[in-house]
Amino acid sequence: MIRTSPTIIACLLAGALICQTAIASSPPEKESRYTQKLKASLLELGTGDAARVTVKLKDKTKLTGYIKEIGDRSFVIADVATASATTVPYPDVVQVKGNNLSTGAKIAITVAIIVAAAIILYSVKGAFCDGC
Repeated sequence: MIRTSPTIIACLLAGALICQTAIASSPPEKESRYTQKLKASLLELGTGDAARVTVKLKDKTKLTGYIKEIGDRSFVIADVATASATTVPYPDVVQVKGNNLSTGAKIAITVAIIVAAAIILYSVKGAFCDGC
């Protein structure tokens, strides 16, 4: 008799559900979900000089600059050097790379630095202080 754990069964069921969703999704639904995900990512980055991005388009064009404006069907990238603005429809985008960190990432980095500093201070104190 083969024994299976609930974790394995849950993973198999989740995999089957994911496959069924991928097969059942029509191209317009996938594009709509991708557009919503892309728009949410851009909104998280924000707009202005600090929202630097590199965007690759389906026609292999590469745009670099900052997000000037985010709309329902497109967004605008402004080139830092030339100050020219390009309107980019969401369906034309293949990849977006943002250069600024999210708030969660900043918090995680800060916590990691504090923990590392505490460990270093504790080990230094133990090396130089015998009875402290």
